[in-house]
This record gives sequence, C-alpha cells and structure tokens, in this order.
Amino acid sequence: MDDAPTHNAHPWPTGGLALVIGASGGIGEALLTRLQQDARFARVLGLSRHSQTALDLQDETSIAQAAAHVAGLGLPLRLLIDATGLLHGPGLQPEKTWQQLDPVQMAQAFAINAIGPALLMKHFLPLLPREGRSVFATLSAKVGSIGDNHLGGWYSYRASKAALNQLVRTAAIELRRRQPQALCVALHPGTVATALSAPFAKTGLQVQAPDHAAARLLGVIGGLQAADSGGFFNHDGSALPW
Repeated sequence: MDDAPTHNAHPWPTGGLALVIGASGGIGEALLTRLQQDARFARVLGLSRHSQTALDLQDETSIAQAAAHVAGLGLPLRLLIDATGLLHGPGLQPEKTWQQLDPVQMAQAFAINAIGPALLMKHFLPLLPREGRSVFATLSAKVGSIGDNHLGGWYSYRASKAALNQLVRTAAIELRRRQPQALCVALHPGTVATALSAPFAKTGLQVQAPDHAAARLLGVIGGLQAADSGGFFNHDGSALPW
C-alpha cells in the first residue's frame, strides 16, 4: 500500500486534462503513469524535449507552441505538474564553497530551475479553467528554503529554487484574482532514486522509489485547498519555511 499523505482528497471535476511536464525524467514518468490510471481525467499528457509536441524550458517558442497544442485539445486543464529541474550535468556540479561560483553555471541553473518554470506559468496558467478546482504544481526543493538552510553550499541550486518559490508565490496572488479556485504551489518531492539525485544519495538518507514519490506527491496535491495556493509543501504534506 502506498505510504501517501492521508489528507481528505478534494474532488476533481471529471472530464479534464492532466499534464506532466518533464515526463521523460524519473519522477515525471512515474507521475504520468500514475495519472494515466486515474479515471477522473479524460486525458493525461506528458511533455518533454523528446515528446511529439516538444517542450524545451530554454526555448519560449516551444513552450508557447506546447501551450497552444494543449489549448487546442478542447479539454479543461485541471492539473499541471512541472517535474523539471537541474542539479548537475556536464561541467556542472553543486558548489561546496563560494570559490567555485561560476556565472555561466549559475545562469544555467536559473534558466532551468526558475526562468523555465516562470515561462510555464506565463503560458499555461491562463489555460486553467475559471470555474472548478485546478492545480499548477512545480517541483521545488527543500534546500531552496532560506529558513531551513543550516549547511550552506549548493549556491546555484539553492538560490534558483528559492527564486522558483518566490515566482510561485507571486503567480499565485495574480492567479487568485483571475481564478479563485485554482492553485499554484511548490512541492518538495524528497530524495528520489533518479539520475538527478543519484550522485548525492548518502548512506542513511531516506531515498524513495519514483513511483512511491509520485504517489505521495499526488496525495499532497489531492489534499490541497484553494487557501493553500502560493504555498511550499513537503512530500508528507507539511508546509515548509520560506
């Protein structure tokens, strides 16, 4: 049985669309699989750089075209989960000291972790229905919490995720004026057994399988109320400090 948060699930209006962005990643693929088994959604769609309708976070034109494609499906967009993120890559590793700060690497982290999701908000938040429950959820990270930062390091990743949290908060305020029943939230998935976290999984650290993490995240989303819009939530449903 899934060890998902036991919130009272709020009903989704039936017949809508669920969308996962970053569906080719470990968590994104698990979320997509889970949602495809949920009969409350008439259609579930996954987008990534490799999908038929390609979406590249660093190419706003592709984001706009993907949003137009989703709008053209004729279904109300009830759930969008942004499962993208960048922690490391070729020539990019989390900094242990300020001496390792590099402007090009910092710009790359912000491009994927903050600017890209902001452009998703720009093009997809207007697609959320004006009536009924809908959710835009983006995967942030607990290390993006300024109040919870006790270890230091990881400058670019921490700062870019903190920026993402501020973008979520700001967008939620505007969204509430337009669509009072819609939510825009940031979620921390925990440490998940994916390529993103594999090099940093320490002994004794609780690491979740992607399917388990997906179940928990969907449980958290299911328990959110309209008043939770603009919040930052852990995978157990608890609120995280900014």
